[in-house]
Amino acid sequence: MYGVVSTFLIVFGIILLLVVLFNTIMRKWLRVEKKKFFSYNHINEKHKKIDWTIRITTIIAIFIGYVISIMRGSTEMIWALQPWFILLVFIVVSEMVRAIMERKYAENPNDYKFTISQIIFFLILFFTLYKTDFFG
Repeated sequence: MYGVVSTFLIVFGIILLLVVLFNTIMRKWLRVEKKKFFSYNHINEKHKKIDWTIRITTIIAIFIGYVISIMRGSTEMIWALQPWFILLVFIVVSEMVRAIMERKYAENPNDYKFTISQIIFFLILFFTLYKTDFFG
């Protein structure tokens, strides 16, 4: 039991360190300001409306996926309706919308480049962990 927990904490620590290092390096390279942690800053009202539409759609998709999965049983799961997949799609779509809005409306022309680099880094990290069976 303790071996699994300690392994998880080590992997989590390494992932956290990689993300912090990547963000720090890219922020300095692109000269982008650090945003507040755990706060979501919308670029403008249009971005806010689109973002909330994506969020509500994601919640509905998770609920529908749950209902369909319960009705089908545990042996006939549909991977595209699993919460982890829906959340992955939500993160990518939400960040792509952010990058588009930053490209069009942000004061710093490098903001969107930083957001796109974060998306690519996140996807590479996720698929590396998934394909190498880091999650057991």
